[in-house]
Amino acid sequence: MERSRLIIILVAVGILTVAIVVAIAVPVSMNNNKSKRASELAIQYMKEVPLIDGHNDLPWQFKQAVNNMLQTVDLNETPTWDPTHTDIPRLRTGQVGAQFWAAYTSCDSQYNDALMHILDQIDVIKRMVQMYPETFDFVTTAQGIVDSHENQKIASLIGVEGGHNIDSSMASLRMLYELGVRYMTVTHSCNTPWADNWLMDDETNPEHNGLTAFGKDVVREMNRLGMLVDLSHVSVKTMNDALDLVTAPVMFSHTSAYELCNHYRNAPNSILTRVKANGGVVMVNFYTKYINCPPANVTADDNYATLGQVADHMDHIKEVCGWECVGFGSDYDGVGTVPEGLEDVSKFPDLVTELLQRGWTEEEVKGAIGNNLLRVFRAVEEESQRLQASILPYENTMPRDSGKEVNNTCRTYVYDPPAQ
Repeated sequence: MERSRLIIILVAVGILTVAIVVAIAVPVSMNNNKSKRASELAIQYMKEVPLIDGHNDLPWQFKQAVNNMLQTVDLNETPTWDPTHTDIPRLRTGQVGAQFWAAYTSCDSQYNDALMHILDQIDVIKRMVQMYPETFDFVTTAQGIVDSHENQKIASLIGVEGGHNIDSSMASLRMLYELGVRYMTVTHSCNTPWADNWLMDDETNPEHNGLTAFGKDVVREMNRLGMLVDLSHVSVKTMNDALDLVTAPVMFSHTSAYELCNHYRNAPNSILTRVKANGGVVMVNFYTKYINCPPANVTADDNYATLGQVADHMDHIKEVCGWECVGFGSDYDGVGTVPEGLEDVSKFPDLVTELLQRGWTEEEVKGAIGNNLLRVFRAVEEESQRLQASILPYENTMPRDSGKEVNNTCRTYVYDPPAQ
């Protein structure tokens, strides 16, 4: 009797053990299968739609590290400088289909030689593309991005980071467009003589209170040209002023959500709502300080963030602005700290996988990957055609009688209109 009872107990324990193992193993196996499937879908979707990154500062690394001497660098290998987020093998692993390369110059060059430096930056981007024709393809249109992706090339576009680079000249703006520039960030982290930057959001008396009359005409001329208006780095008032007057969708090339990280470089919900109405796109920045902002009463490290937190920003922008509003704007090679899981350009598929695991649909994911930016780009091109049919180039010039322009010895000629 005792032996029978013991056998029954042992059998029951064995059955229970098997049940527990199965209960644990099956969900784990299912989760692993779901993760594997999401990863496979991410790669598939990135092959079908070009992943478009709105902002990469590799050209500035060329300037800082090797003074733009590209022949001393082999992009088929990992660069030796720090930070180093970008090279050709990692771009290929990351399935990058199109890249807006940032042509950036320091705010220190304003009123001095900004225009010369921005030409240097444009030149180094074009020379980089020419040096690696098997990898890069220089394009200036939405269709060019699609064609390059079909040819398994990385479409390479130019975005000028900072309106100070046109030296308050409509002619310079137009010539940058002729050179292939397809977006301009209205300011960097400094005011221009015609627009306020994001640092003014912490000031009670901003210099311009948004866009001046000349600044508004700069934005109008960008619409007329077909140059995307980039509102990253500008003050909220400048954002609102631009949204009041643009006739084409805007972009934020590398900006995250203020609601999740209360840094003034991020876009608040009030702006996200307006971008939805405008039909624009917000390309999420990966910089840790713009992703992980601890509350004022909490001690935390804003040099640390995670891939999941970046996905949180994308979720939030999707919720407020709509899935049609979301994009990728990494800021690789322009920032010192990036999230865990997004260490360099090879990691884009992991972020796409995360979105799929969060329940984003195929249409929503493909929108974020590239279709949203392509839609915005095409709308800007179409509006340019409409405007150029009836509006001539803006010929007004920046007044030189105020601010830092007063007694500016860099100016050799100031127009003195004849007496009436």
